[in-house]
Amino acid sequence: MGMLPEGFGLVLDRSLRRFGDGAVLAGGRPGRVLTLTAAGADALDAMVDGGPAHDATRTLAGRLIAAGMAHPRRPSPTGPPADAPAVTVVVPVHDRADQLDACLASFDGRATVVVVDDASDRPDAVVDVCRRHGARLIRRETNGGPGAARATGAAEVGTDLMAFVDSDCTVPGAWLDDLVWHFADPEVGAVAPRVRPAPAPAGTDRRVVHRFGRFHSPLDLGPDEGEVGPGRAVRYVPTAALVVRRSALEDVGGFDRTLRVGEDVDLVWRLGAAGWRIRYDPSVVVAHREPDRWRDVLARRFRYGTSAAPLAERHPGLLAPVELRPPSAVAAAALLAGRPVPSAVAVAASAVRLAGKVRPLGIPARQAWRWSASGTGWTVMGLGRAATMLAGPGLVALAASGRRSRRAAAALVLVPPVVDWIRLRPDLDLPRWVAASVADDVAYGTGVWIGCLRARSFGPLLPTVVRDRRQS
Repeated sequence: MGMLPEGFGLVLDRSLRRFGDGAVLAGGRPGRVLTLTAAGADALDAMVDGGPAHDATRTLAGRLIAAGMAHPRRPSPTGPPADAPAVTVVVPVHDRADQLDACLASFDGRATVVVVDDASDRPDAVVDVCRRHGARLIRRETNGGPGAARATGAAEVGTDLMAFVDSDCTVPGAWLDDLVWHFADPEVGAVAPRVRPAPAPAGTDRRVVHRFGRFHSPLDLGPDEGEVGPGRAVRYVPTAALVVRRSALEDVGGFDRTLRVGEDVDLVWRLGAAGWRIRYDPSVVVAHREPDRWRDVLARRFRYGTSAAPLAERHPGLLAPVELRPPSAVAAAALLAGRPVPSAVAVAASAVRLAGKVRPLGIPARQAWRWSASGTGWTVMGLGRAATMLAGPGLVALAASGRRSRRAAAALVLVPPVVDWIRLRPDLDLPRWVAASVADDVAYGTGVWIGCLRARSFGPLLPTVVRDRRQS
């Protein structure tokens, strides 16, 4: 853990709550409690207000950033820095020349562009597009998938930074300048923008598949910035658009060429395990061309699911379908069993125990009750999504075994999409949103099962138990 680079600003995460005259910090991603000295609290106030920073306060800022409690801000919010590092953009492509054309047209000339043709069936069309946009072209004779194509391109890059952009993406103006400032921190190995669905073709934007996809794309990781990695709010970032430090990529051996799906998750987790920090910066939004047919949407989710078993073999314990914390799990199980009184007793017991730990720090007991209740709610959400994805036959059997069981099965299936519908407010009515969400989860879960059977590895089907994190 280092310190905030000189000249950088600081903004607190929206999850953060301050207690005890601002000296007790609770929140972050993952959640925790940190206690500061009175001088540390004053230094934090000054830094957030834009005051001068010295080594001690910059070290504190680095600690808060690492804890997910705060985020860096670049010194000059507009315009490229005079010493902006050179970047090479690598674009893997397999056919899709029309989408490649739009992708290359969106670049602003800030970087050299290398296109890697992954053995296209119509290579001449790719050649024409690259020639028109002045991009360097490398052709692979054998199709190896996007990870192998990116690795081929990365081997030809000599700049300190490289950006990977998929051929079905378009980037906004000055997008690189709005991302590369993060690399002033020498511990940052990669930075990812937000990837959102591109506008649907004219006349099709009212189709359910597009209205659902605008709020439920698997590549869109949401509006909240932060550190990336297991246990974080943002567990991974896709390489549909990713800027990487070349030395960090070389440090971990680059992309795993044997993975056709999930190679981005694998790379990001290996970077993190090697000590590099990965940042997610949703202030930059890259547009991605989404599938326009349900068959293609669900097939993509199925393919993503098949990556779970190979990833679990490489990263044991990180692909569990749900994380269970014992107090919340007990309360959630009682609630799903139709026993609200025992559930409330479990929540109360958890809240009392938690209040006994945090009240001496100046955190009011009511906050402990909120945390305990919300933990139970999120556990129900996690159990519901995992059950819908992976335990369809079990849910059917549960629904057939009695009225109370039928209610539990219905809650498991319906609670996650209904809560998402309320939270996201999509441009889609509730019944169709629920149907699409369930189909999406089932497609992914089917892929997980197929991948596990092929690999004879069943880690992605088993929940993991998480103990309370210690405070510091």
